[in-house]
Amino acid sequence: MTNDLKEVGTKSITHHQEHARGESLREWALDLPKIDLHRHIEGSLRLNTLADIATEHGIDLPSYDVEQLRPYVQMTDDAPDFHRFLEKFQLLRRFYTSKEAVQRIVREAVLDAASDNIKYLELRFNPVALARIQNFPLHEVVEWVEAAVAEVQEVEGGIRTCLILQIGREEPMRTANEIVDIAIDRFGPLVRGIDLAGDEVNYPAHLFTEQFRRAREAGLNITAHAGEAVGARSVHEAIKCLGAQRIGHGIRAVENSDVVRLVYENEIALEVCPTSNIHTGVVRGLNQHPLIDLFNLRLRVTINTDDPSVSATTLSNEYVTAITAIGLQQKFAYRALRHAVDAAFIPPEEQEWLRDSFHEWLAPFPEGVEIFDADY
Repeated sequence: MTNDLKEVGTKSITHHQEHARGESLREWALDLPKIDLHRHIEGSLRLNTLADIATEHGIDLPSYDVEQLRPYVQMTDDAPDFHRFLEKFQLLRRFYTSKEAVQRIVREAVLDAASDNIKYLELRFNPVALARIQNFPLHEVVEWVEAAVAEVQEVEGGIRTCLILQIGREEPMRTANEIVDIAIDRFGPLVRGIDLAGDEVNYPAHLFTEQFRRAREAGLNITAHAGEAVGARSVHEAIKCLGAQRIGHGIRAVENSDVVRLVYENEIALEVCPTSNIHTGVVRGLNQHPLIDLFNLRLRVTINTDDPSVSATTLSNEYVTAITAIGLQQKFAYRALRHAVDAAFIPPEEQEWLRDSFHEWLAPFPEGVEIFDADY
């Protein structure tokens, strides 16, 4: 055999081994029981459902063919950019045309999570986004979402879902107050918290101090998108001004050691969404993602999807991406699950059930049980 042939043979074996490892990782990730703490209803629409609703309600689309529609609602060949990412939602928000449409979208979002072996899911949504096209009352939209989730839980049985009401930073203060009022009124087994999202640059968190104070005093859990466009100081503000227990994304906290210390000492969980961070341009490439640094700093990191439809991803895929593209050690996936259990906004009386259940669900992963149970 010539040296050239030996080299070709070696490359072929290496490629085969890499492919086999990739398949093995994908199987592992799908089999792994998972938690998604950061998933938007608005970013979880099935493309065929969009076509169905558009046909039924006469919505004018660039195309009714799913593949031709895809570039308008998914990040395909788009250059990473936060505003380009948000542009996808301008079209997506046209599909909340009726109670039936809203509830179908919600049910499918939960079912898609269940099919990815997600055992506990937190769905967040801005009631305004679901209500705006038909000018539905905000409280009715929230009730529709609750009813759809309750129905799926009863029928599906394998996935526990909680809801987070989201305030858009760009909304008028009266709307922010209304959303808090609804969350307080609906606070219970399903509605568990409040989120702040949107333009960090022009609408800093301190503007919403009063709304989040009321939410906290009513017992609602607090999360907030921060550490994206503005950087570490928005993480600091979300914790200090809003009382955030978790930070949506939060990856730019690593830019400031004082903020890292604040996150660590207050046991703030970070809802990291790797693919989304690329699509929004928060990081330039997965090899530059600070996920490993966040774990090494012993922060409470969780791994999530953000907008699975827009990013064409699943939570299983996010775990594979974290390991193969970012270089995360597999053991940290189990640590992320423990962080997610501890940070879940599930009612306190269910917290022990969730932890015990994951201990059982991880039984096929002995190394995972040991890491999951370890003190930290």
